[in-house]
Formats: sequence, structure tokens, C-alpha cells
Amino acid sequence: MQLFYNNSLTKDSKILTFDKIESRHIVNSLRKIEGDTIYITNGLGQLFTSEIEVANNKKCLVKIINCEDKIKPWSYYLHIAIAPTKLNDRFEWFLEKATEIGIDEITPLICAHSERKIVKKERLEKIIHSASKQSLKYHFPKLNDPIKFIDFISTNDTGDLFIAHCEKTDKKNLKSLIKPHQKATILIGPEGDFSIKEIEQSLAHKYIPVSLGESRLRTETAGIVATHSVAFINE
Repeated sequence: MQLFYNNSLTKDSKILTFDKIESRHIVNSLRKIEGDTIYITNGLGQLFTSEIEVANNKKCLVKIINCEDKIKPWSYYLHIAIAPTKLNDRFEWFLEKATEIGIDEITPLICAHSERKIVKKERLEKIIHSASKQSLKYHFPKLNDPIKFIDFISTNDTGDLFIAHCEKTDKKNLKSLIKPHQKATILIGPEGDFSIKEIEQSLAHKYIPVSLGESRLRTETAGIVATHSVAFINE
């Protein structure tokens, strides 16, 4: 099934006109014609079935014929706060794969050792939307604005709180601490890891230090391991 995305759709929507890029894709690439069915999601858990009324490659118009509420296929809520990587493509890879696995919220975290402190949120959202459509997700992850480490841990205080770091301290494996069907926030640091001060600050805010295994992982790999660990425990 080919899935399209439009965040303006609601249960009351009757028609939708695709923009020029999507219209060209529908009419020229997919060779859709009047009367063909198009499936659309608003990323908020709803699937819209529509029928093409005007197959114009500059302005394709569809009529909404059904709206279905889709149940989220995972029973937990996962928030990964992760430092953007120096190379954009590595961070984009994390976003893509985490979205495919199942994640609810992502926050770019600006840390003391961060190599990148500016991100192009619009481009990152496109990566998430594309991965969501490809993996047939109807609940798209929320991408937050970048935030400083101390500001994040000072305001994010609900659910189970974890920080994955590389310092040789008393830590348990994340998989042993994850509780099924719960909300969890996991902090993933930059290539240079969290600073000692940041680790101490996180502990003061009741974050639990965890290990993701014996190997020293790149930031984006650690993010995927954490995402998959939560998914695995909830299977």
C-alpha cells in the first residue's frame, strides 16, 4: 500500500488537494487516474481512504470517502533525547530507523561535548515522515526543538528516566530495567559522552544510569539499540 501524508486532514475533511510535488508523484510516477484509491494519514493515528476526482499533475484533487482510527501498534511511550551527530547523515539514519522500529518522541539534546548544536528541523521532519510512510505508521513521532541538557532534565520528569553513559560506574543493563507498557525517557550523549557534571546533574534529577552493552557505541547506534531494547521488552 502506498501511503501519503497530510497534517491538515481531520475527521471532518471532505476533499484534499495535493501540492505540486505530490501531485506529480501520484499522476506521473504512480500513473494514478480518476477513480483510483489513495490512502492518506495525518500522522495522528488516522487513515483516510480517498478517491481521485481530478488527476492533474500540478493539482491532484481527491475526495475523502472514509476515515479510520488506527490503534498504535506498540503499547509503550518512548522518548529518546539524543545529541545530534557531527555528520548529519548519521543522525538522519537514527531518525529513520528509530521511526521504523517504533518511537513516540525525539529531542535533539545539546550537551557540553556536542559536536553539532544546530539542526535543520524541517529536513529532519521530512526524514521522519518518509520513514513513517514507508513503514506504514499512522502515528508519527514528535520531533522537538533542540534543547540544552540541563533545561531538558529540569523539565522532563515523567515516566521512567534513564541515562546511557560510558563512565565506569555502577550501571545495570537497560533491558533489565525497562518495564512493559510504560513511558520511558532515555538520554543518549554525543561521541565524547556526557560530561561528569551532566551525569551528576541527571542523577540529581532521578535519572537512572544504564548500560547498552559491552561495546562502545556511536551515538546513532546507541540510539537504535535503546529504541530496539524497549521494543523487544514490549513484544
